[in-house]
Amino acid sequence: MAFESITTGAITFLQVFANWNPVFSLLLISLFLGIISTLCYKYLTNQKLIKETKDDMKRLQEEMKLLKGDPNKMLEKQKELMQKNAPLMKESFKVVFYTIIPFGVIFLLVREAYNPLGKIAFGLTWFWIYFISSLLFSIILRKVLKVH
Repeated sequence: MAFESITTGAITFLQVFANWNPVFSLLLISLFLGIISTLCYKYLTNQKLIKETKDDMKRLQEEMKLLKGDPNKMLEKQKELMQKNAPLMKESFKVVFYTIIPFGVIFLLVREAYNPLGKIAFGLTWFWIYFISSLLFSIILRKVLKVH
Protein backbone atom coordinates (compact mmCIF):
# COMPACT_ATOMS: atom_id res chain seq x y z
CA MET A 1 0.00 0.00 0.00
CA ALA A 2 2.74 2.46 0.96
CA PHE A 3 4.85 1.40 -2.03
CA GLU A 4 1.90 1.94 -4.36
CA SER A 5 1.29 5.45 -3.05
CA ILE A 6 4.98 6.30 -3.38
CA THR A 7 5.14 5.07 -6.98
CA THR A 8 1.88 6.81 -7.86
CA GLY A 9 3.21 10.06 -6.41
CA ALA A 10 6.51 9.68 -8.25
CA ILE A 11 4.76 8.95 -11.55
CA THR A 12 2.45 11.94 -11.07
CA PHE A 13 5.44 14.19 -10.36
CA LEU A 14 7.24 12.90 -13.45
CA GLN A 15 4.13 13.36 -15.61
CA VAL A 16 3.87 17.00 -14.53
CA PHE A 17 7.61 17.38 -15.17
CA ALA A 18 7.24 15.67 -18.58
CA ASN A 19 4.30 17.81 -19.63
CA TRP A 20 6.17 20.99 -18.66
CA ASN A 21 8.86 20.43 -21.31
CA PRO A 22 9.45 16.81 -22.31
CA VAL A 23 12.85 17.21 -23.99
CA PHE A 24 14.33 19.47 -21.32
CA SER A 25 13.00 17.31 -18.50
CA LEU A 26 14.46 14.17 -20.09
CA LEU A 27 17.80 15.94 -20.46
CA LEU A 28 17.71 16.84 -16.76
CA ILE A 29 16.84 13.27 -15.77
CA SER A 30 19.59 11.94 -18.00
CA LEU A 31 22.13 14.39 -16.56
CA PHE A 32 21.08 13.57 -12.99
CA LEU A 33 21.42 9.82 -13.52
CA GLY A 34 24.67 10.35 -15.41
CA ILE A 35 26.17 12.30 -12.52
CA ILE A 36 25.12 9.64 -10.02
CA SER A 37 26.44 6.74 -12.10
CA THR A 38 29.73 8.51 -12.89
CA LEU A 39 30.31 9.36 -9.24
CA CYS A 40 29.51 5.76 -8.27
CA TYR A 41 31.97 4.50 -10.85
CA LYS A 42 34.65 6.91 -9.66
CA TYR A 43 34.33 6.17 -5.95
CA LEU A 44 33.30 2.49 -5.96
CA THR A 45 36.06 1.31 -8.27
CA ASN A 46 39.83 1.23 -8.00
CA GLN A 47 40.69 3.96 -10.50
CA LYS A 48 44.42 3.31 -10.28
CA LEU A 49 43.95 -0.37 -11.16
CA ILE A 50 41.62 0.52 -14.02
CA LYS A 51 44.07 3.03 -15.49
CA GLU A 52 47.02 0.64 -15.22
CA THR A 53 45.01 -2.22 -16.74
CA LYS A 54 43.75 -0.09 -19.63
CA ASP A 55 47.30 1.09 -20.32
CA ASP A 56 48.54 -2.53 -20.32
CA MET A 57 45.71 -3.54 -22.65
CA LYS A 58 46.51 -0.69 -25.02
CA ARG A 59 50.16 -1.79 -25.06
CA LEU A 60 49.13 -5.39 -25.80
CA GLN A 61 46.90 -4.24 -28.67
CA GLU A 62 49.82 -2.35 -30.17
CA GLU A 63 51.97 -5.46 -29.88
CA MET A 64 49.23 -7.52 -31.54
CA LYS A 65 49.23 -5.18 -34.54
CA LEU A 66 52.90 -5.98 -35.06
CA LEU A 67 52.23 -9.73 -34.84
CA LYS A 68 49.62 -10.00 -37.60
CA GLY A 69 51.88 -12.35 -39.55
CA ASP A 70 52.36 -14.80 -36.65
CA PRO A 71 49.03 -16.34 -35.56
CA ASN A 72 50.51 -18.31 -32.64
CA LYS A 73 52.10 -15.29 -30.99
CA MET A 74 48.99 -13.24 -31.71
CA LEU A 75 46.85 -15.88 -30.00
CA GLU A 76 49.20 -15.76 -27.02
CA LYS A 77 48.78 -11.98 -26.78
CA GLN A 78 44.99 -12.34 -27.08
CA LYS A 79 44.99 -14.71 -24.12
CA GLU A 80 47.06 -12.24 -22.14
CA LEU A 81 44.65 -9.47 -23.15
CA MET A 82 41.68 -11.50 -21.93
CA GLN A 83 43.40 -12.12 -18.59
CA LYS A 84 43.97 -8.37 -18.23
CA ASN A 85 40.30 -7.74 -18.95
CA ALA A 86 39.04 -9.81 -15.99
CA PRO A 87 39.91 -7.22 -13.29
CA LEU A 88 38.16 -4.52 -15.33
CA MET A 89 35.00 -6.60 -15.47
CA LYS A 90 35.16 -7.17 -11.72
CA GLU A 91 35.51 -3.44 -11.05
CA SER A 92 32.64 -2.59 -13.40
CA PHE A 93 30.40 -5.16 -11.75
CA LYS A 94 30.75 -3.36 -8.41
CA VAL A 95 28.98 -0.32 -9.82
CA VAL A 96 26.27 -2.41 -11.47
CA PHE A 97 25.65 -4.19 -8.17
CA TYR A 98 24.91 -0.91 -6.38
CA THR A 99 23.02 0.93 -9.12
CA ILE A 100 20.92 -1.62 -10.99
CA ILE A 101 17.90 -1.68 -8.66
CA PRO A 102 17.58 2.08 -8.01
CA PHE A 103 18.19 2.92 -11.66
CA GLY A 104 15.78 0.20 -12.76
CA VAL A 105 13.03 1.64 -10.55
CA ILE A 106 13.71 5.16 -11.84
CA PHE A 107 13.72 3.90 -15.41
CA LEU A 108 10.33 2.20 -14.94
CA LEU A 109 8.89 5.37 -13.41
CA VAL A 110 10.20 7.47 -16.28
CA ARG A 111 8.72 5.01 -18.76
CA GLU A 112 5.30 5.27 -17.11
CA ALA A 113 5.43 9.06 -17.23
CA TYR A 114 6.78 9.50 -20.77
CA ASN A 115 5.24 6.62 -22.74
CA PRO A 116 1.89 8.40 -23.18
CA LEU A 117 3.67 11.31 -24.89
CA GLY A 118 4.73 9.19 -27.87
CA LYS A 119 7.27 10.84 -30.16
CA ILE A 120 8.68 13.87 -28.38
CA ALA A 121 11.24 15.47 -30.68
CA PHE A 122 12.92 14.71 -34.01
CA GLY A 123 10.61 11.71 -34.39
CA LEU A 124 12.15 10.08 -31.33
CA THR A 125 10.41 8.59 -28.33
CA TRP A 126 11.46 9.31 -24.76
CA PHE A 127 13.73 6.25 -24.70
CA TRP A 128 15.91 7.37 -27.60
CA ILE A 129 16.20 10.93 -26.32
CA TYR A 130 17.21 9.57 -22.92
CA PHE A 131 19.62 7.03 -24.45
CA ILE A 132 21.42 9.51 -26.72
CA SER A 133 21.63 12.24 -24.10
CA SER A 134 22.85 9.84 -21.41
CA LEU A 135 25.65 8.64 -23.70
CA LEU A 136 26.72 12.22 -24.38
CA PHE A 137 26.50 13.26 -20.73
CA SER A 138 28.40 10.14 -19.67
CA ILE A 139 31.29 10.91 -22.02
CA ILE A 140 31.45 14.53 -20.87
CA LEU A 141 31.16 13.69 -17.17
CA ARG A 142 33.86 11.02 -17.37
CA LYS A 143 36.23 13.51 -18.97
CA VAL A 144 35.41 16.29 -16.51
CA LEU A 145 35.60 14.07 -13.41
CA LYS A 146 38.66 12.18 -14.74
CA VAL A 147 37.08 8.75 -14.46
CA HIS A 148 39.01 5.94 -16.19
